Amino acid sequence: MKHFIQNLILVIILTILLLFSYAFVQKKTESFSLADFYHFLLDDSSGQGEAENDPDGRKAEEEQQNPENGEDENNTYRAVWLSYLEFNAYRRSVTENSEQNFRKFFRHVLNRSKECGLNRIIVQVRPFGDALYTSGYFPWAACISGTQGENPGYDPLAVMVELAHKKGFQIEAWINPYRISSGTDLDSLSADNPARVWALSKEKTRNVLSYDGALYYNPSSANVQELIVNGVREIVENYAVDGIHMDDYFYPTFTEANVNSAFDSMEYQKGLSEGTIEKNVSLADWRRQNVNTLVSALYQAVKESDPTVTFGISPAGNLSNLRSDLQYYVDVDTWVKSEGYVDYLMPQIYWGYTNEEAPFDKTLEEWIDLTKNSNVKLYVGLQLYRMGTNDTGQSDHAELQDAGLIERELTQLQSEKKVGGYCFFSYQYLDVDNKTYAFDSNEFAESRKKILKTIFP
Repeated sequence: MKHFIQNLILVIILTILLLFSYAFVQKKTESFSLADFYHFLLDDSSGQGEAENDPDGRKAEEEQQNPENGEDENNTYRAVWLSYLEFNAYRRSVTENSEQNFRKFFRHVLNRSKECGLNRIIVQVRPFGDALYTSGYFPWAACISGTQGENPGYDPLAVMVELAHKKGFQIEAWINPYRISSGTDLDSLSADNPARVWALSKEKTRNVLSYDGALYYNPSSANVQELIVNGVREIVENYAVDGIHMDDYFYPTFTEANVNSAFDSMEYQKGLSEGTIEKNVSLADWRRQNVNTLVSALYQAVKESDPTVTFGISPAGNLSNLRSDLQYYVDVDTWVKSEGYVDYLMPQIYWGYTNEEAPFDKTLEEWIDLTKNSNVKLYVGLQLYRMGTNDTGQSDHAELQDAGLIERELTQLQSEKKVGGYCFFSYQYLDVDNKTYAFDSNEFAESRKKILKTIFP
């Protein structure tokens, strides 16, 4: 018995020495911190633990690979959006919202994304005028802490950048510049939210606008533009992101009846009367100028902070809508013809070939033609979220029931020299078999899950 105890003690000592030796080597080669070693040593399967709840069952060593190994030789852009909806699902799924559990969640996301052949992830870090990172301008995001302005106790973006690069992924920080909330109740905003502070002030109340049951930052406000630019600059300066990304949330949609009286039309009329806006500039063109001013300033801020970081925008896919005088006011024509706006465009071509308004092939051809003589790269957003939809009112409904639609679209994209890659919306539709995190897609009918699982087994 005495010898058995001695041998057991010897085994324990050797095991500890082996673990510390491993940690020392990792620290020398990959800046493996003491916190990382703590997680490595104590990351067990209790509660929301990785071994029990991560069906991929990945080892810590798998994460410690060279970032360059994450992409194939032709360096095709193969991405997925990770939205605030997935962060809400994570928060609902854990008994404790801790850094350890968030790390396990994001490892799971990366492992599944890698299984699906992807090499880039676009994470939503500013969904509603709030932040999933330590910000000097915006309050903590409600989707990560449960309450806007409440610190979750860790820095989600720092964790995601670290783990993504270890896994060989590129990572982009995705912001919504103007959207503040999906309601109009200022009490739902944290006390330190600049939108609430401005809305309740006399001098700057017009920096925040209410329209169609939602709150927006005023695109024509110099204060607003400065805030958004500063928010992007702090991301690039403080986090090793590979890109800054914006989607299609620009101006809201107006009607013929209210387009000349709603939203920021007051600022337009004031500018005309004071002579700061030329008489021959229409309201629609003035709104496009507001967006162009912001986009150009964001591009400049990104490149001044780190020239290697990309700046791209994912506008709506239908070019006729983008050029409308009633919505978006997104001047893609100027962006592709001029330097200093974007590195890439990623139109959301979310339709099948039988869609009556914007068939995939015709819409793609229009975007290729738009960018063919431009240095702006072209990627395409694809519609995983619509696959298997039960909305029978859509003209391409029957086509969306065929899992082969995505394969057909990918095949066409790969045959087009101008198209450099694609991005799926959104992550949860890659992961409908997941039993750990309460994604909305978990509630889909089995028929729809079958379609999605056929696309990504």
